[in-house]
Amino acid sequence: MRNEKRQTRRSVLRNALGVAGLLSTAGLSRAFAQEPAGSRPAGLAAGGTPIRSAAGTHLVLLGTRAGPGVDLKRAQTGTAILVDGTPYLVDCGYGVVRNLVAANIDGQKIEKVVFTHLHNDHTSDVPAFFTLQWTGGRTKPIELYGPPGTASMVRAAVEYCKADEQIRTVDEGRPVKVEDLYKGHDVEVTPKPVAVFKDGRVTVTAIENTHYSEAARSKMPHRSMGVRFDTRTRSIAISGDTNYSKNLVELIRGVDVFVCEVMDQATRDRWLEQLKQDPRAGDKPSITRHIAETHSTPQDVGRMATEAGVKLVVLNHQITSPGTVSPLTTLIEGVRKVYSGEVIVGEDLMTI
Repeated sequence: MRNEKRQTRRSVLRNALGVAGLLSTAGLSRAFAQEPAGSRPAGLAAGGTPIRSAAGTHLVLLGTRAGPGVDLKRAQTGTAILVDGTPYLVDCGYGVVRNLVAANIDGQKIEKVVFTHLHNDHTSDVPAFFTLQWTGGRTKPIELYGPPGTASMVRAAVEYCKADEQIRTVDEGRPVKVEDLYKGHDVEVTPKPVAVFKDGRVTVTAIENTHYSEAARSKMPHRSMGVRFDTRTRSIAISGDTNYSKNLVELIRGVDVFVCEVMDQATRDRWLEQLKQDPRAGDKPSITRHIAETHSTPQDVGRMATEAGVKLVVLNHQITSPGTVSPLTTLIEGVRKVYSGEVIVGEDLMTI
């Protein structure tokens, strides 16, 4: 059944290639070379090398679902970037911890985590990550970085672990304190690139994107950001949730891989139509306004990618109409209107 499903997806793209010329032959081959883990043992690169120990820089999509809610087919947002076998985690939505295991990534080796923003579909698995790392025998601290509010969130997740820690310390004699393992850091996000951290493998920078309206930003300290990882072999940028953003274009300029959220155009149109039906929509915040105005259509994604001169686009955090599967050809067609490079529609456990 899995093979049949994969063949169907291949057929969709091949038909698109023949009818509309959506992908170059090279792009098509590249997309199929980076198949989800269901097509080979989890956590393996195309050559069969375990990703957790492979040299170079690898991207693993741990969760590609958009928004709050539980999906049996996709985890919420999370991405692993492995540099010479060392994993870095970006966002940790519901299902990401389980998919770390499915991808054969050793969570005990994660020492740095970055959050693009603090919506719950990017943070829901943080308490699970903390407590399961601790009971799994973790002894090395993890540094967690994100926009203002991150340090407070980390302290709250540590507090969640306290009862279990007290019980197991008394009953099992565990010597490590949870609060000694997890250190949160607020990044002062600005419209210009700012340093997040740098170590011997990677340099990480961030910039404010456009996921929150000006009205919302004026009433709260919270911000949303895109992040860029530069290693000796590759550069990878992750948009975070955002509408078209000039700031983000500056951050991702010349990047090898641009992982970007996407909302299909029909879904955007549907939300905008709902706004028109509400005579007071322009005077108040609402879920409808937030969704309609603060996410990227395929054409927005392509525009940013073209302006920045990126080499490969990976569509992530996919927002589509309820009850539908990702419209592969529609998403790719939209990007292709303004971008001529390679495009991949992301799936959970896909390795790139």
